[in-house]
Amino acid sequence: MSKNKTGGNKGPYSQKRKEGEGRTCVRFKCSLTNTILDVLHQRPGWVEVKEDGEWDFNWCDVGWLRENYDHSYMEEHVRICHFRNHYELTRKNLMVKNLKRYRKTLEREAGRLEAVKCDFFPCTFELPSEYHLFVEEFKRSPGSTWIMKPVARSQGKGIFLFRKLKDIMEWKKNGTRSEEQRDEAQVESYVAQHYIENPYLINGRKFDLRVYVLVTSYLPLKAWLYRDGFARFSNTRFSLSSIDDQYVHLTNVAVQKTAPDYDPEKGCKWQMHKLRRYLTAKHGSETVEALFKDIDNIFIRSLQSVQKVIINDKHCFELYGFDILLDQDLKPWLIEVNASPSLTASSQEDYELKCRLLEDTLHVVDMEGRLTGREKRVGGYDLMWNEGPVYREDVSLETLGSTYQIPNTHLGCVNDRKKHLRQLLMPFPGQKRA
Repeated sequence: MSKNKTGGNKGPYSQKRKEGEGRTCVRFKCSLTNTILDVLHQRPGWVEVKEDGEWDFNWCDVGWLRENYDHSYMEEHVRICHFRNHYELTRKNLMVKNLKRYRKTLEREAGRLEAVKCDFFPCTFELPSEYHLFVEEFKRSPGSTWIMKPVARSQGKGIFLFRKLKDIMEWKKNGTRSEEQRDEAQVESYVAQHYIENPYLINGRKFDLRVYVLVTSYLPLKAWLYRDGFARFSNTRFSLSSIDDQYVHLTNVAVQKTAPDYDPEKGCKWQMHKLRRYLTAKHGSETVEALFKDIDNIFIRSLQSVQKVIINDKHCFELYGFDILLDQDLKPWLIEVNASPSLTASSQEDYELKCRLLEDTLHVVDMEGRLTGREKRVGGYDLMWNEGPVYREDVSLETLGSTYQIPNTHLGCVNDRKKHLRQLLMPFPGQKRA
């Protein structure tokens, strides 16, 4: 990789590899200093390069991408951890805009029954541009609770709940300044969204799910779902009588860890398999299977909504963090999608989960060339979409009926990744198979 378009990377990959020959060295850059850097340092044959050194793999932040991507020449083997316009799915306003457009397209081309499969995001308006539409909807549901979120911020920053229009009049006043005034100080865009007033509670506390989806291509769409994830709990019992209390309503760890009674050892997370066991014990396996199938639908429909607008590039992949909220009827709602899900660990258990996730992400990206490209599972990842739905092979169709196929997803199920990886992967170059 080189910083100008005339240069090229003449490193160890410039020679064509023979069939089955492993790569012996991967030069990487990493702009983060958390778990991903640990994982990269521990990977056999991977060497960190500093500053302007040539690299083969770059785990960059979105700021670096914005400044450098269009001025960079990348050889065939090079990989980078974001698509050029990833924000089409990960900015809150663009995510909703693309989902609304996709839903309309489905209704026009496939009918209402297909379009309702996209009814998994709350009623949302972008402000200030859709302020008048928002006011019309607001007046149709007096007394409802709404939530305001800045479109491009994370970790709960700038979010507040409201029930009266006067609560946002000062914000709206700033949003209607003249063009000259806006040039001096640009108004920050927000989304106003119906607040889910009936969340599913465990021990009286609200939670949401963080689920990881890895996309290695948009054309064709190829997406992997990770088996592990977690539920993030609020530190305070849920109540609609205190809409100003962020410890009640925001489950972001960055918010919850500032609570006066937060216990860093205990944390505020459940592993996904623990949540799935809890829900199964309470509601039965059939209900929970249907719930997780609905969650799978959210991932696929969301990716399809941006498939035609994302700039596909064979050098790019994206690890998304989907945030899903369950209501008391066990309906899943998409809250947002993160292009840079937090890789900073909040506990030892969280650190180990993120190490597994990132190790398996690197296995799927496969800089070493150890996969065939036909795998349906790699470590904790299951291939859920490959130009179409992917189905499991380990289920007897004779017992279920010849037309019944089970999707190849295992969110919250057993993650026996080490055993699977030993069977799947050739040893790293220079290593013996265990």
